[in-house]
Amino acid sequence: MVLKGRLGLETARVPHADRHGLMWLERGRLAVEDGNLVFTTAGNEKLDAGAYEIPFQQVSCILLGPGTVISHDALRLLARQQTGVLAVGSKGIRLYASSMPFGPDRSALARKQARLWSNEKTRIDIVRKMYEYRFGEPLPDYARDLASLRGIEGKRIKKVYEGLSQQYRVEWKGRKFDRNNPEDDDSINKAINHSTTATYAAAQIAVAVTGTIPQLGFIHESSGRAFALDIADLFRSSVSLPIAFQAAKQNSQGKWNDIESQTRKLAGKTFQKENVIPNMIDQIKALLDTDDDSNNA
Repeated sequence: MVLKGRLGLETARVPHADRHGLMWLERGRLAVEDGNLVFTTAGNEKLDAGAYEIPFQQVSCILLGPGTVISHDALRLLARQQTGVLAVGSKGIRLYASSMPFGPDRSALARKQARLWSNEKTRIDIVRKMYEYRFGEPLPDYARDLASLRGIEGKRIKKVYEGLSQQYRVEWKGRKFDRNNPEDDDSINKAINHSTTATYAAAQIAVAVTGTIPQLGFIHESSGRAFALDIADLFRSSVSLPIAFQAAKQNSQGKWNDIESQTRKLAGKTFQKENVIPNMIDQIKALLDTDDDSNNA
């Protein structure tokens, strides 16, 4: 597509519903050259060294990983086309900054979230959908308040811990975390802390990309990123905890000494291999039961 004007700022935007989702860039420079957005890299495990033109009008969000710098002109060009930019850790295990006010061009998801959240009945319906997704089966009809649902969750998650302990042959003495002395925890609890933090960061990215409201959590309430906590919990049994037990198992075999660093690396590889962030995005849409292509902008 040929663009008119300096840096192509006079063109119409491609609707996000017609774009590809995320583009990940690491170890390079994103800048404007001859009116085009170009990523110049020395190379990494996924991309050979060289200069690449970026089809930013066809991408909803660009995720800038470690070793990446971006020019002011590039930011201006992306903002004009409402292409989001997020500064993230390797493979999405941290979220450092987001320009998402220039992201989604539809408000349908955020407005649907606000309506569902503000109504007591629909809010508990969403909470039940979250727990049913986590447990993989319908909940008893009587469980229609947070206290009952959390009681069921406590029993189910206990079985998950026990099952993973047997699967990975890691001794499990129970969940504990001393905020005043985190280094006093055993290796499995340390690994759980680090994998949970990484999964939470991935959920923050998914919430930012979808343009949903981070403060409006359905289960969590007090945090300014409550909805991201809700989404991260959906992947607790299937992603966060298996990462932690696998890391603790490898740590017990003497494969590494730094449980934090290696848990983060394992989390990053898992996120990439299992498409965790795209799955989180899909799950947000399914929970709120609406479509990005809604005409009710």
